[in-house]
Amino acid sequence: MADVSYKRHIAKTITWRLVGTIDTIILSWFISGDPFIGLKIGLSEVITKMTLYYLHERAWYKINLSKNGEILESKKRHLAKTVTWRLIGTLDTMLIAWFISGNPITGLKIGLAEVLTKMLLYYLHERVWYKMNFGIKDRKNN
Repeated sequence: MADVSYKRHIAKTITWRLVGTIDTIILSWFISGDPFIGLKIGLSEVITKMTLYYLHERAWYKINLSKNGEILESKKRHLAKTVTWRLIGTLDTMLIAWFISGNPITGLKIGLAEVLTKMLLYYLHERVWYKMNFGIKDRKNN
């Protein structure tokens, strides 16, 4: 198994948060009809999402999904990470959107819209990072 540094997980956390925040701001703006609500929701999530994403990334690093001693770094693993992260992320977004907008239905709409956009964006983000060697020592190329 390749030795993965904390730098890699921090870098993935930052790049994902940039993509995720932009998506949240745009969705929240369109759903609420107010660009300031969109900005408030998107920017409020930065700290909670970066913390949750980092913890999610570290947890998945420690999960041993191995086959014959080789860790499975496959599309199936990335899909599983996508689903677990989306569950955590959607709940966080819905609660923040509800709190900021004052409307639970607005929070629900934003959270549900994000399920589609964020899963696609997250999967693509995972695939890009999988191809990169940043923060990986002694990676075996398959």
